[in-house]
Amino acid sequence: MKSKCEEATKTAIEVGFRHIDGAYVYQTEEHVGRAVRAKISDGTVKREDIFYTGKLWSTFHRPELVRKCLEESLKKLQFDYMDLFIIHNPFSMKPGPDLFPMGEDKKPVFDNVDLRQTWEAMEACKDAGLVRSIGVSNFTRKQLEMILNKPGLKYKPVINQVECHPYRNQSKLLAFCKSNDIILEGYCVLGSQRDPSWLNPDAPPLLEDPLLVAIAKKYNKTPALVAIRYQLQRGLVVLVKTYTRKRIEENAQVNQYI
Repeated sequence: MKSKCEEATKTAIEVGFRHIDGAYVYQTEEHVGRAVRAKISDGTVKREDIFYTGKLWSTFHRPELVRKCLEESLKKLQFDYMDLFIIHNPFSMKPGPDLFPMGEDKKPVFDNVDLRQTWEAMEACKDAGLVRSIGVSNFTRKQLEMILNKPGLKYKPVINQVECHPYRNQSKLLAFCKSNDIILEGYCVLGSQRDPSWLNPDAPPLLEDPLLVAIAKKYNKTPALVAIRYQLQRGLVVLVKTYTRKRIEENAQVNQYI
């Protein structure tokens, strides 16, 4: 998987993608960094051409741990800075070496952290020049308001990254974000992951939806391209994930439309 990640990153850059979404918890940062440096070395891009997003994992929410997480990621990537650093989830977990700390009862061990203090540590990382912009992920409107209304707020979140697709279009959250000049960024834009632990396995896959298939047929495009274009036309930033060159090249054609 990790070597596939490195090759897919190189391919994406060759095809024309410049926005790379990563995270501490993905454990692929060394491979992504190696791919980016390879494409810089061969003259395909410069570092400033790449927009890299990293994420603060939930076991690092305590203010004194925020910069540690960021610096560990930068070291793995061998980057001097990140373009965007976001809080991966609004829930905090027990600090330590385990990414998913579990108790003796086999249940997750959470931590009690005021995310407003976490945000202040994120702001300090920006002031230190380690990141260009800061944001959040998987935040509800209420959680966003908690940050926006924080006394002494220095920088507001520039982005909120959430699951977003036609079956979960996030229309209310999108309207709220637009009204506060916060970009909404969508992941799983081709439908939720088919994980039986959180999705009814009998539910039809989004890409087989009759309406989506009909629109795709009308414009001689794939259902995936229609789903991606739908989000772009709503004003979202869209994240797509694939390891195959054919699909990477197909996704790059989303603007070659009507």
